[in-house]
Amino acid sequence: METVSTWKAHGGTQGVYRHRSTSTGTDMDFAVFVPPHEKGQKLPVLWYLSGLTCTHANVMEKGEYRAACAEHGIILVAPDTSPRGDDVADADSYDMGKGAGFYLDATQEPWAPHYRMRTYVEQELPALIADVFPVDMDRQSIFGHSMGGHGALTIGLRNPDRFRSISAFSPVVTTIGSPWGQKALTAYLGADEAAWRPYDTCALIADGARHPHLLVDQGGDDDFLEEQLKTGVLRDVCAEVGQDISINLRPGYDHSYYFISTFMAEHVRWHAERLAQ
Repeated sequence: METVSTWKAHGGTQGVYRHRSTSTGTDMDFAVFVPPHEKGQKLPVLWYLSGLTCTHANVMEKGEYRAACAEHGIILVAPDTSPRGDDVADADSYDMGKGAGFYLDATQEPWAPHYRMRTYVEQELPALIADVFPVDMDRQSIFGHSMGGHGALTIGLRNPDRFRSISAFSPVVTTIGSPWGQKALTAYLGADEAAWRPYDTCALIADGARHPHLLVDQGGDDDFLEEQLKTGVLRDVCAEVGQDISINLRPGYDHSYYFISTFMAEHVRWHAERLAQ
C-alpha cells in the first residue's frame, strides 16, 4: 500500500492511499479518516460508497464527516466507484464505465476483467483495512449516496451479520426499475433479470433479506427522485413484508453534497449509537 497524501484534521489523520487490486487488476485509490485515539485502541469502521461520476475525493472534500467521526471515535473509509486505468473499458456516457461501477461483479465483456467492485468492497479492501489500520472489524456499518446508496443498501442486506447498521442518501432503491440501473445491469450482467436481483435493494427485501437498522434520507426537490431513485417503492416494499425502515423526506433539498453535508453528522451519530452497542 502506498500513501498518496495525509492531512491532520480534527485531531486525527485524513489520508489517501493506493494499492494494486487483485479484484480489479488495477491500481485503486481510497480515502481513510482515522480520528484521534489511544495507542493500541481499536475503532469501529464506517464505509462510505460514492455515487455516479464520483471518486473517494467527493465525500472527502465536501462530505463534512470528520468532526462527527472524531467526536464518536469512528474510522471512515471511502473507496473509489470503479476501476481506473488506460486499459479499463469505458463508455461515452456518465452512467456507464469509469465512475459507474454499480458495486457489482460484471460477467459480460468488455467489463468482466476489471469491473469487480462487489468483490473489492466486500472482501479485498476490508482485508487490507483490517491489516493496516486500527479497526475493530466486529463493529462495521455502511452508508452511501445515490449509486453508492444502492451499493450500501445491497451490500449491507447481503451481509447483515457484518454491518451493524445501513444508511443511504438519495439511493437508487430499485435498479431493476431505474433507467440508470437497467442500462448498467444489462451491460454488466446480461439480459437475464434473475442475475440483477442481488443488486436491487427492493428485490433483495422482497426475496427475504432483512436488517434491523435501515435509514434513508431523500431530498424532496431531488430532480432524480421520480424517474431514477423511486424512494416510495422502497417504502412500499418494506411495509408489505414488515421490514422496519426510517425514511426521511427532506423538503427543499436536492441531490447534491449540500444536502449530504447537511445531514452527514446525523448519519454518523446514528451509526455510532449502533456501533457502540
